[in-house]
Amino acid sequence: MPALDFLIHLLNFAAPAFFVALLLALLFRLAMHKRSAATGLWTQLAVNFAAGLAVLIAGLIFFGRDGQIATYAALVAVCGTVQWWLLRGWRGWRG
Repeated sequence: MPALDFLIHLLNFAAPAFFVALLLALLFRLAMHKRSAATGLWTQLAVNFAAGLAVLIAGLIFFGRDGQIATYAALVAVCGTVQWWLLRGWRGWRG
């Protein structure tokens, strides 16, 4: 497989995690106005993307291929939980 094809496949694999993370961070900012100042937009995006990517990799390992509905359901559940943790528990974690 040529390097460009591999890069395209890799980006397509990571795209759901990125867009779920982006959507969560932006929609929360829009809905909660000043409350989202607990963590920055880029921090929310990076942490949610990392958690989502971990879920996609775990789904790939568990099912043997990507694109399973169960993996996408877990992606949404984990990213939502991480977003909740960032905004509820982040202040206590930082000290």
